[in-house]
Amino acid sequence: MTCTAFGYSRGCCSLVSLVSSSQSDSAQPRRPKSAQAAEMGQLAENFVAQWLTEQGWQVIEQRWHCRWGELDLVMLSLASGLANSELAFVEVKARSKGNWDGDGLLAMTVTKREKLVRAAQAFLSAHPQWANLPCRFDVALVHARSCPPTVPVSLNLSLNLSSNLIQLGQPVAVGAYHLTLQHYIPGAFD
Repeated sequence: MTCTAFGYSRGCCSLVSLVSSSQSDSAQPRRPKSAQAAEMGQLAENFVAQWLTEQGWQVIEQRWHCRWGELDLVMLSLASGLANSELAFVEVKARSKGNWDGDGLLAMTVTKREKLVRAAQAFLSAHPQWANLPCRFDVALVHARSCPPTVPVSLNLSLNLSSNLIQLGQPVAVGAYHLTLQHYIPGAFD
């Protein structure tokens, strides 16, 4: 299926960034859970973007917004050359221990899928240069566990992880979290 069937589009974005504060945990005021969830979500998106980059994908857009919602990642496959490229709209679900929704998989309801398809259509309308590429919807499930920060990081600091450091099922300490890419589901909507 090509992107024209969905009406997707995308744009350029920086690669991986980390979210955290350069202050120690003891000096930080407690943030509301929603701020912590947003921070963890952005960190997980950056983590998945880094992993996909290591797999031969290029970030076209990250956190692209429209009236239908947000596309977490829009990625371009470069593995087979530009002529054989493919677009992936990646939904990243970050969860901590004790979550109620199957590590985010149960949050992928019919309504959520419809919103992502509409957002992808809007993206392709805004970026017609990508509209004829084959495209798919992928889902990345990330487990995040809080821990004392190992290295102070900021929103603008790249992960700078060496190639293949991120592996499925293996935790990586990043800022105030241990992140684990639990599952990556290509073509999750097929």
